[in-house]
Amino acid sequence: MELFNSLIKDTKALLGKGVPKAWDYAERDCWTDIGSSELVLQKDAAYELGAAGRGSANYVLFTSGAELVDRDQVLLYGPDLKDIKGDCDFARIVLLRVGVLDDDDEQVYRILKDIEFAKYHVYPEGYMVRMSPESYREQVRVSRKALKKGVSFRAIGASYIKAYKKDPNVLNATVVFVTAPGFDFEAMKQTAKKANDITNTLTHILEGLPTDCSVCALKGICDEVEGMKELHFGVGDKGADKGHRH
Repeated sequence: MELFNSLIKDTKALLGKGVPKAWDYAERDCWTDIGSSELVLQKDAAYELGAAGRGSANYVLFTSGAELVDRDQVLLYGPDLKDIKGDCDFARIVLLRVGVLDDDDEQVYRILKDIEFAKYHVYPEGYMVRMSPESYREQVRVSRKALKKGVSFRAIGASYIKAYKKDPNVLNATVVFVTAPGFDFEAMKQTAKKANDITNTLTHILEGLPTDCSVCALKGICDEVEGMKELHFGVGDKGADKGHRH
């Protein structure tokens, strides 16, 4: 699964201006999961991460390359939850190394979507997450009670890693949090959009696209993403005498 490799490299370049705190994953570090969404009222919140008017980004990228993702870890660029004093910029980026998936293309796509959806099944106590897939943002309301109990990004990140690693196809998971000012959150959102475009293109390829590149609406993403065109060719070849024309 190399379709997202260039986006992982772009992400690492965007983060290159900072030096993160890093914690290796240990299940014992996981924060309390309450099993369902918790409503943190504004009057009970200490602050909001990625609040309206602040920079925010959220996305997941896959690779099979150990050179890009080689361990289970949590990275934090910026202050930890206990040190944040008010609403601030926020990004949560997940980099996943998956095993070589030998199923057919449609099954691989479904496996990746199932892995990605794990993020919707993490319910940290006192940490209310609101995602906006259309705008690639994530906002988090953190309760004062959770802060008193010692909630941290190390613990929240461990909870996400535990959820992702329930899928046996996930070999390594790196969860990145960004709370420091000065990062290019708009560029992160553009990377998130490209990741979404790749996923959507996979969907359309599997549903059957035009076999003439000159009339295909997704030619741009096929040209830009290494391996996408080859995948498209391969799926096309499975059809009845479908040849992809340049």
